[in-house]
Amino acid sequence: MNTIPSVDSILMNPILRNLLNSFPRPFVLKAVRRFTEKCRSDILGGKTAEYNFSDCELLSEISSELSSFFEKRMKRVVNATGIILHTGMGRAPFADSVIRALEDMSGFVNIQADLEHGKRSRRDGFAQELLCELTGAEAALVVNNNAAATMLVLNTFAYGKEAIVSRGQLVEIGGSFRLPDVMDKSGVMMKEVGTTNRTHLADYENAVSDNTSLIFRVHPSNYRISGFVHQPSLPQICGLARKKGLIVADDIGAGSLLSFSEFGISDEPLVGDSIAAGADLVLFSGDKLLGGPQAGIILGRKSLIEKIRKNPLSRILRVCKLTISVLDATLMLYFDKKRLLSESPFYRALSFSSEELRMRAESIAGALSAVHPDFKFTVEKDFSYMGSGSMPMDAIESYVVSVKSFHTPDKLAALLRKYQVPIFSRISNDRVIFDMRTLLTGEERFIIEAFESIKK
Repeated sequence: MNTIPSVDSILMNPILRNLLNSFPRPFVLKAVRRFTEKCRSDILGGKTAEYNFSDCELLSEISSELSSFFEKRMKRVVNATGIILHTGMGRAPFADSVIRALEDMSGFVNIQADLEHGKRSRRDGFAQELLCELTGAEAALVVNNNAAATMLVLNTFAYGKEAIVSRGQLVEIGGSFRLPDVMDKSGVMMKEVGTTNRTHLADYENAVSDNTSLIFRVHPSNYRISGFVHQPSLPQICGLARKKGLIVADDIGAGSLLSFSEFGISDEPLVGDSIAAGADLVLFSGDKLLGGPQAGIILGRKSLIEKIRKNPLSRILRVCKLTISVLDATLMLYFDKKRLLSESPFYRALSFSSEELRMRAESIAGALSAVHPDFKFTVEKDFSYMGSGSMPMDAIESYVVSVKSFHTPDKLAALLRKYQVPIFSRISNDRVIFDMRTLLTGEERFIIEAFESIKK
């Protein structure tokens, strides 16, 4: 049996010396050791008589293994799925002005340092000012996501007490995240009222007891019940709460600051409307219809927000300087609607007309046909969707390029995901589909280059 060289001697190979310049040494060593163990196992098992350890092709297995492992790290991808707020791809993409704000984070920053007095300040102080100006709220608090905001509000105001919620609002969102479980972990006694499809104001009123602290209203987000349905309005619920001395927390989910009717989409609850209707606290996500970073935003009465700040969970669930920077820069765009619609990739995706999308699809299809004349590229009318539990019933008209090739759709989609800038498509009717609405400006070239790399 030939001798398997030492790890150190294998590392002397020029290929592996170069790997040490590209990958952390511990990972290279682990890959080499796995390789030598495989060689030893093959030789002992009679699969081969010997290995040539100077064979560059053989040693390239180690390079391929390392490259495959480090490809898992987060990187830019192309979203051609037609899902605008795609959870797997970071939901709302950031505007250039937001990216520039992140560049300012390269050194020390005044996240909790008051520039005028040199004293400690609140890390979300500027964001609070912006949010209050945009929504009419008295105060605001930013935590790491809306689930955290929900738990924090419930734990602060209803720990050991009852929180009333309609049965039609006991939602489950992605990852088997269920509202009843959150209430339980928050130390709250959940009191269900009404039925799945119909809840009346009298149901809330009849459920109030001496141990009731809060009425929790939840926007259903990722599902809809239609037909024989009823829910009391928020002003009605707030009026009842005032009479009974209760707090109303309105979890509106996606967190829209603007009406979406101008894009031909049914409106989600507006943050400002909930504040104006009398909700004591309003909760929503930062990375959905707001178009910002992952965050949970709590707006409402100043006295209540201050009480939430004093909850120890508030520190546990607080956000970092990068989140604050992205949120601040995103909110600044809302003070100039024209700028918001032109600079925000999220709003640009909604603003494309059908004609613009058709022309874009025809341009890409023509370029791809020149690259791969043996593939069939077809421009078709189709539909995009908002995604991330927002507007689940709204199909947004779009144009797509569909691809029929000698590869199976699954194989072609996998090849595109393995391109240096991974391209995510969708599969429909035995074809790979590229939706024009979710392609960012200039990303056409990545698709064309990816097809150039696919062997004929």
